[in-house]
Amino acid sequence: MKTATYNKLLITFIALSSWVVASSQQYPDSLLLYLEIAAKNNPTVLQRFNEYQAALQKIPQVGSLPDPELSAGVFLSPMELVSGKQVADLRLMQMFPWFGVLKYGKDEMSLMAKAKYELLRDAKLQVFYDVQRTWYDLYKIQEDISISERNIEILKLIERLALVRFKSASLENSGTSSQSSARSSISSNGTNAGASGMQTMGSGQSNTGSSGSGQASSVQTGSMGSSSGSSGLADIYRIQIESSDLENNIALLKNQQNSIIAKFNTYLNRSVTSPVYIYEKIIRDSLEFLLTVVSDSMLTHNPMLGMLDFEKQSLEARKKMVTRMGYPMVGLGLNYSLINKTEFPMGEPSMNGRDMIMPMVVLTLPVYRKKYIAMQNEAELLKSATAENFKATANSLQTEYYEAVQLYQDAQRRLKLYENQSQLASKSLDLMLKSFSTSSSTLTDVLRVRQQTLDYELKQVEALADFNTAIAWLKRLMAYSQLH
Repeated sequence: MKTATYNKLLITFIALSSWVVASSQQYPDSLLLYLEIAAKNNPTVLQRFNEYQAALQKIPQVGSLPDPELSAGVFLSPMELVSGKQVADLRLMQMFPWFGVLKYGKDEMSLMAKAKYELLRDAKLQVFYDVQRTWYDLYKIQEDISISERNIEILKLIERLALVRFKSASLENSGTSSQSSARSSISSNGTNAGASGMQTMGSGQSNTGSSGSGQASSVQTGSMGSSSGSSGLADIYRIQIESSDLENNIALLKNQQNSIIAKFNTYLNRSVTSPVYIYEKIIRDSLEFLLTVVSDSMLTHNPMLGMLDFEKQSLEARKKMVTRMGYPMVGLGLNYSLINKTEFPMGEPSMNGRDMIMPMVVLTLPVYRKKYIAMQNEAELLKSATAENFKATANSLQTEYYEAVQLYQDAQRRLKLYENQSQLASKSLDLMLKSFSTSSSTLTDVLRVRQQTLDYELKQVEALADFNTAIAWLKRLMAYSQLH
């Protein structure tokens, strides 16, 4: 009993695992997964990341003291001194910049590294927005293809109904024409019999007129039947033309789909032919913030403004650094003289052969002031330029914000409108198809309503894609990311 129970559990687990694996293979990707791949593999993001890492490596470079200098001199023939012979001279010197030079240099490079990090954030946010925008474009094309294929099926249904109407009209016309010919023959026979009984010229003329009217009636009925048949064939031809146009439009959409898929894959830095999975139906995204919150957050959290602010602070630190570079540098060192003994006939002095150690102090004299003044002016001008760039970027962001808000509000309005219009057009098309099957409406009316239905369905999909794209745009401006 336990073995049978274990076997059942094992079979159930294998079946469940197979279903999960199959589901994951059927829909292996999602928008969030694509965003993660883009964040890890996008070349622009990787470029900004490496630039940020390189900027971090500059901090210890400017924050360290200059390398000490060691100099050595050897006398080819010892120099005679009072208390010996000098053989060699060694000197070690360490220079020290003025107080604050190293500190402000580190501050400058640290702030520049932060500016590079803001560029990295901006690149990542831009890639996220590009991936979402392209993904919604793919969804829009996919839905356009699906809607066009469904409309081809509707046209095929209309074509079958038109063909049935054409055949039934042909049968009715053939029956009507046979009945008209029978009536004409009976009328002609009766007229001939009356003409043989009467020998007057007037009655013969009247009989001739009656026969002519019967023939005219027969010709008129036959022309009506021919006109009805021509109209039925024309309807079928019109439907086939509409179907061909839709098939051509589907082919164009598939070509566009391939190019957009290639563009999408470049953001993920993978093969341009890699498959991209799009949801059959996407849900309507939500902004989660008030528009005023988006505007305020944009001016405080946007990475481009943050980058310019850090750049301005780094230029302030540079100006302080170059100001202190105009002050003297102090060097501390030691001078070591290697001295050998000298033979004295009258007795050795006490200092004979003793090496000498001499502490040293070096002071630079920054008398050429023009270069230091020029460095200060350069930093000040760059600081002013950065401030103007900050204003220009803020103005550009404000313009983008109002464009995104316009797209958001317009798409929101269109979503409500086309959702209602699409439902009404769909119901109207169902009624027109029923009326057309009972010959109560013309093909022109049916095709006109079908075209309206197609247009509203396409516009509804486009409005949904624009709405979600506008939300992604607003989140990009306020530096809000779905990945944290």
